[in-house]
Amino acid sequence: MDHRQVGRLMNTEVVRARRTTSFREVVNLLSRHRKTGLPVVDADGKVVGVISETDLMYRQAAQDILQNRWYNRRRLTGRARADRARKRGLRAGELMTSPPVTIGPHQTVAEAARLMVTGKLDRLPVVDAEGRLCGLVTRSDLLKVFLRPDEEIREELITEVLVRTLGLKPGALGVTVRAGVVTLSGRLGRSSEVSMALRLAGRIDGVVAVVDQLGYEHDDAAEQHGEQIVRDRAQEWLRAPEEGAR
Repeated sequence: MDHRQVGRLMNTEVVRARRTTSFREVVNLLSRHRKTGLPVVDADGKVVGVISETDLMYRQAAQDILQNRWYNRRRLTGRARADRARKRGLRAGELMTSPPVTIGPHQTVAEAARLMVTGKLDRLPVVDAEGRLCGLVTRSDLLKVFLRPDEEIREELITEVLVRTLGLKPGALGVTVRAGVVTLSGRLGRSSEVSMALRLAGRIDGVVAVVDQLGYEHDDAAEQHGEQIVRDRAQEWLRAPEEGAR
């Protein structure tokens, strides 16, 4: 169940700019490829920023302010000077938003979605361990996982979760999938198996929700809690001599 990695969804043919790409060239790239933003890379292919239509519009809207003599003569803080330089920028390296928010190809779709929501981003450059651009993932790319056919979801759930992970026989549980909503029915031996089946089912690509109609023969939750307490106390006991010797 490794579909949920960003590398599986990203676009590898990425339109990009260099630090030296001119304002007009960036506009042409966005228009020609019907993009609203693109990553900016250095000579080694490492992502150094992201430039969007918003950055370009910000620069153009600021031109009236820059014509104001008082604005140009007043004493500015370091941050204000950087802001003014950005407004005057004519190259991608001067106009881009930096540092960029990026993600790795082995990170999950959930992590990518969280970064986009918290950062109010429409796209994320995907980079390798050295920070080099290897792809791009957008909001629409993340939503594609919910377009999987119900039968494909059901097949993966039975094969990967019930049979391979939980060791059940095919047909041991009732499994239905409608519009991405999974319903599991039947009985399992232990309550912990029920929890695991529901949790893993919810992690499959395309699953919108999981309906629990499962029962169990034995409630082992209390036993597991007791075993955890014993393990924690044993660890404390083992650490005690070490701490006393310090």
